[in-house]
This record gives sequence, structure tokens and C-alpha cells, in this order.
Amino acid sequence: MKKIKIETVLQVYDTINELPKDIINLMERAVEARNKAYAPYSKFNVGAALLLNNGEIVSGNNQENASYPSGLCAERTAIYYAGANYPEAAVLKMAISATSINKPTLEPIPPCGACRQAIAEYEIKQKQLIEIYFMGETGKVAMSKSLKNLLPFVFDKSAL
Repeated sequence: MKKIKIETVLQVYDTINELPKDIINLMERAVEARNKAYAPYSKFNVGAALLLNNGEIVSGNNQENASYPSGLCAERTAIYYAGANYPEAAVLKMAISATSINKPTLEPIPPCGACRQAIAEYEIKQKQLIEIYFMGETGKVAMSKSLKNLLPFVFDKSAL
């Protein structure tokens, strides 16, 4: 038997204002998307914005449905939109912002497990890492240089 040690390394910024200007813009686009989310059941609004290597910025937000689990998270809405409309473009950076109507979200909120798996698929497909920035409504912003920091044992096509 041997032990495997897994370490996650994130950069954490105290506020959005500490981010590079291009990332502030990307996060502002995520916040705009978050503010348009349709989340009448969870009352938890999420927005995501992606910077593609062709210069395009695409965004998405969570869309809920009374028939669970027919809704879709913001991250997957955005990344699938990018894949459908810009299939040759690589995703360089992703910004995510989440807020709850029920309580303040002051700590960074990472993507859910299903979204992590979807983002992993695109990192593998494009053979290029995706920087992921995530925050709550306000406060600290966390940054991971790769999805593998957030999902170290990625399930991919090599297992099929």
C-alpha cells in the first residue's frame, strides 16, 4: 500500500479590485449574468463568463425548472454555449459569481461537481488549462490555474 497526497493550490484575492483589469471585466460579466439568472426554487443565482482565445467573452447563468433536474448551472450553460457557437476556440479563463437570496455569500463559491466534470472535458479536449476565478456576491476571489486543482481525479475518455 502507498498513500497519495493531493494538494490544491489557489490564489486568493481579498477583493475583486485586486484582480488584473481583464479579469475584473470578466468577473463583472459573470455578475451581470448572475443578476439575470432564473432561480425561483433555490434562490441561488450564479453567473459565469468565459474568455475564449479568439477574444470572445460568452456568459451564462443558472436556469431552474420545477421538474428537477431539468435546470442547468451557469458554468455548463456558458461552456456548452461556447462549444456550440465557437467549437474551434479554446476557453482560456472562467469567472464565476454566486449569490443567495437567503443569506450573504461572502466566501468564494466554486463550481459544483457536475460543472467541474464538464469543465474538465473542455480542458482535456482543448489540451489547455482553464484559469477559474470564483467568488460569492462580494468579498474574496479564489483562482485556480486549472480545473484539476478542483477535481484531481478527473474521469475522462481514457477510462472508456
